[in-house]
Amino acid sequence: MTTMQERPTTDPRRLLGAEMRETLASNMLDKFPQLTPEKADRGVGQMLAFLAACAYADRPLSPSPLVDDFWHAFLLHTQAYREFCETKFGRFLDHQPGFLDRAEHGGGKALRARTVDAITLAGYEIDLEFWPELDLADCSQCHANCSDSPNHP
Repeated sequence: MTTMQERPTTDPRRLLGAEMRETLASNMLDKFPQLTPEKADRGVGQMLAFLAACAYADRPLSPSPLVDDFWHAFLLHTQAYREFCETKFGRFLDHQPGFLDRAEHGGGKALRARTVDAITLAGYEIDLEFWPELDLADCSQCHANCSDSPNHP
């Protein structure tokens, strides 16, 4: 009988110092007052896990709308973001919004599922609360939980 040993996951929040994590969580709490401090801290972690997966992925990945909001918060701290990328990944990770060819990359749901798989393969914890559209329609732009939806925290 073959037994698979589960690989331990790493908390992605360890990628960034406590001071910047707290700053980003605070920025998100200011923007989305309905977030709790605990959820804001977890969101920073999911954004960091996403960035780590992107740094090594051979295909495009896509953040959930909420993870993208956390990424935007980090991008506004340009110098810290640049230093983080260069230190952790050896290069700057560009934010390139836009639509990807559905035939080549799959729809939004497939792309996000690939993203979650890439984060897991990179060894980071997944918090599915930040990837809710995996249970929604197979689209890349909808109002079920997008950033301009009234349901979006």
